[in-house]
Amino acid sequence: MKNLSSKRILVTGGAGFLGSYLCERLLDMGHEVLCVDNYYTGRRANINHLINNPFFEVSRHDICFPLYVEVDEIYNLACPASPIHYQFDPVQTTKVSVIGAINMLGLAKRLKARILQASTSEVYGDPSVHPQVESYWGNVNPIGLRSCYDEGKRCAETLFFDYHRQHKIKIKVARIFNTYGPRMHPNDGRVVSNFIMQALKGKDLTVFGDGSQTRSLCFVDDLIDGLVTLMRSSDDFVGPVNLGNPTEISILELAKKIVEMVDSKSKIVFRPLPYDDPKQRQPSIALAKDKLKWEPRVQIAEGLKKTINYFENLIEKT
Repeated sequence: MKNLSSKRILVTGGAGFLGSYLCERLLDMGHEVLCVDNYYTGRRANINHLINNPFFEVSRHDICFPLYVEVDEIYNLACPASPIHYQFDPVQTTKVSVIGAINMLGLAKRLKARILQASTSEVYGDPSVHPQVESYWGNVNPIGLRSCYDEGKRCAETLFFDYHRQHKIKIKVARIFNTYGPRMHPNDGRVVSNFIMQALKGKDLTVFGDGSQTRSLCFVDDLIDGLVTLMRSSDDFVGPVNLGNPTEISILELAKKIVEMVDSKSKIVFRPLPYDDPKQRQPSIALAKDKLKWEPRVQIAEGLKKTINYFENLIEKT
């Protein structure tokens, strides 16, 4: 039976890694969920277990085109997030960030709906401020190979704040830092999935540069907690707010940890550092702690174990 306090919630990019977990969480909370995805990087396998839920609906749609639906809230997660995928068609990546944001904000304006933008730590570029705080404007190359994603997301934030100021749209902006967990695409080029797949198959683990560059890895369950908490926060707090795990780990240390956990015979090999690759990535989450009472709880060993188990089962099925 439907909860009388439930909402009808649109999740764009709902068949993606993060989107599928968000759809699942919102259903568990008693809401109706409309999942929209064009399956560019999203996968039906991520949402198959939700299909028979009577409060779950799926629509194949590209948000670069207007969407005519009736909803109470919108989570805008649609955009390829790994370098391999967003650099494959950079023009389309920029379009989905910018035109997609315009379309979703237009929908929110018509419906007077609250809308959350899944922004990214990449708006900080290769940062000269460490850890990264929300007041930092970033160090981004506007014409590089990563610019389609970095600048697309920065422009989306601009649009969200202008719609908020000009049209009084109720917005929330989350800057998401590196997130990992089960349902990551095995070939998305991200460091956690790359290392785990290489270790499980006994291949060399590819470390770019000398491995001293750092990442801060947040387990997916913690990140979803943050998104939902942000959406439910008071109207006067719009963000942007960093959501991520402030515990920093070097790429080389991460590679060694995964080899050990998988009990793999894989060796670690070094390759040249990609162009514009950030040297450091660590969020300051003081604002999230203060305004949302949120911080990650899952330790990296626990999160990696669950993720490794997922990829082991995936390999066994293929």
